Amino acid sequence: MAEVTVYTSNTCPYCTLAKNYLTEKGVDYTEKNVQTDKEARKELMSMGHMGVPVLVVDGQEIVGFDKEKIDELLGE
Repeated sequence: MAEVTVYTSNTCPYCTLAKNYLTEKGVDYTEKNVQTDKEARKELMSMGHMGVPVLVVDGQEIVGFDKEKIDELLGE
């Protein structure tokens, strides 16, 4: 099973779509909310990103909610 992290915020509709999509596919993930978690915000910025969602699948980053890229990195 892939290791998946989702960087989110409270007001991001695409974050919700990404999380729901992963849940529908039965994929476990770790959510890091950049609004409530300073460390998560620092991590995201250190990767060079300012917006969410950012998904990290086995070390590979996906910026935004991109179903095709998610499926590709999950090997589906």
